[in-house]
Amino acid sequence: MATRVLILGGTAQARLLAQQIAPQLDVRLSLAGVTQTPINQSVPTRRGGFGGAQGLARYLREQAIDALVLAIHPFAARMPFNAAQAAASANVPLLRLLPPPWQSQPGDAWHIAPSLEAVPALLGSTPRTVLLTTGRQQLATFAQAPQHHYVVRSIEALPADLPLPNLTSIRRRGPFSLDDEITLMEAYAIDRLVSKNSGMDSVNAKLTAARELGIPVIMVARPPSPPMMTVSSIEAAVDWLRGQPSHH
Repeated sequence: MATRVLILGGTAQARLLAQQIAPQLDVRLSLAGVTQTPINQSVPTRRGGFGGAQGLARYLREQAIDALVLAIHPFAARMPFNAAQAAASANVPLLRLLPPPWQSQPGDAWHIAPSLEAVPALLGSTPRTVLLTTGRQQLATFAQAPQHHYVVRSIEALPADLPLPNLTSIRRRGPFSLDDEITLMEAYAIDRLVSKNSGMDSVNAKLTAARELGIPVIMVARPPSPPMMTVSSIEAAVDWLRGQPSHH
């Protein structure tokens, strides 16, 4: 069994996997450092980048890592390519822990956007009240559609210089219940929901609320990823780790 494991994390799945294997293995968790106030971890944790694929490969070799688990957000676009390149270079087995994407249900009105940049055009010219649940990183994208009222929920404060004339910021950390989501959507008279297809919860309250309230959803498809061994559950990741050889 692999004894020294590096988890590239930032998701709840990464944290839970680390907690589960920590009693048996030498596990390190690496966080990219996007959230300024991350939840405390129960295993040794490093923050910040590695310096691209070459830096990560060097770390894997220097730390004699037996196995690399990629448990990052499905929308981290560059890291899967860096991880695949680094794992191949350092000859370290690589696994991706990735929840399956959400599928639309009967009663859903979904419009699929190939990227976040494609969303403003899909909102149309008529002014809407749009609930953005896509994080705070790319909000400037919506400056090209300033006619809409945007309601943004985020953990961190939004940048003060966002070029959005009609913006309501709500600072809350999830998870949110179905009642929370219905209350929010009704209070702000939301008529469009924008979501990334993270698939992070098997049943997602905001999508259920939109279905029940008849609110159309613009669902942003996941970015492309290189081919790699992928599992969707923590149990499957543990099984995979049991099958990897140790170099110690």
